[in-house]
Amino acid sequence: MDVGVLLVFQNWFEDMSDEEVFTRDLNLGVLAEEYGFDSVWSAEHHFDDYSMCPDNLQIMSYLAARTSRIKLGTGAVILPWNDPLRVVEKAIMLDHMSQGRVLLGMGRGLAKMEYEGFHTDMNQARERFDEAAAMVIRGLNDGFVQNDGPLYPQPRVAVRPGPGSSRTWDGRLFGVAMSPDSIPPIADLGVQLMTFMQYDIETHAEALTRWRDLHLEKHGRLPGPPLLQDFTYCHEDEEEARRVAQEYISKYFLSVIKHYDFAGKHWRETKGYEAYQAGADMIREAGMETAAAAYVEANVYGTPEQIVEKYAHRREVAGDFLANAAFSYAGLPYDKVEASMKLFGEKVVPELHKMKAKTPVGV
Repeated sequence: MDVGVLLVFQNWFEDMSDEEVFTRDLNLGVLAEEYGFDSVWSAEHHFDDYSMCPDNLQIMSYLAARTSRIKLGTGAVILPWNDPLRVVEKAIMLDHMSQGRVLLGMGRGLAKMEYEGFHTDMNQARERFDEAAAMVIRGLNDGFVQNDGPLYPQPRVAVRPGPGSSRTWDGRLFGVAMSPDSIPPIADLGVQLMTFMQYDIETHAEALTRWRDLHLEKHGRLPGPPLLQDFTYCHEDEEEARRVAQEYISKYFLSVIKHYDFAGKHWRETKGYEAYQAGADMIREAGMETAAAAYVEANVYGTPEQIVEKYAHRREVAGDFLANAAFSYAGLPYDKVEASMKLFGEKVVPELHKMKAKTPVGV
């Protein structure tokens, strides 16, 4: 299977500036190619130390020039915060600059504070995503952007430079689904699903099966493999791997709770996000410590052999998938980040390559 690295740019350090953290994480994208990974991805987030990456297409333009073969993914462009015409223009430009290495992930966003920062009504998030995503997909494929919808009225314009005549976007488009409500829209779009590991693979497998069935019903064929994202720590010593994972993946979980206000009660009052209230209620009922421990176990950590076994179990339960791993998060020291990532590249990636799932490169 293809294996990627997610760049998060989270500044939970007490003694490092935003500039230092951003540039150190950016260099991990260059190291990803050196260490044998197949792709490098960046999230899009704003206004918070949770994740400092306001323009992931710009980040990938930098990495396109610093690398030669690795695929360049957006995980994801949050469409309600971006003009869909500009997304098409920038994605096509990046695809030309990288000779067809772009993997375009699209999402609708989840943080109330980010929606408020963009003075955008979060109640319109689902409608904005659905309308914009269809515009983006059409524009990438035919080089024209137009729309009669109420949220993004757009007269027909030609995108120049136009899309590559010898490349296709098939297999290179992804949509984020983090709740049951997001699965049907992703299936309707005909793109591959991407999600973050939140609970055991048996629970995730139910959602993945539903997505595959809906995709088959809509398009008459099964979709490409989903992308499963973990927060990861790899070490030769089992006890050290467990100790570091329990400390830092737990801290990352706390940053998620803070950034998305998962302890809040606004979800049931926000159109299209009602399903998140059940998760928020479960976290409060279980207690933060118990919820954090469960989150750690849902993600991937351990010795290289343990990590390979965990991925093999996932594949048995859920079918083929693409693996993505974040190595830098929650103030984990960079010597540990780079050692974990290098060991993962040396001993885990070759074993995962023996498994099936692959993503086209577009050329």
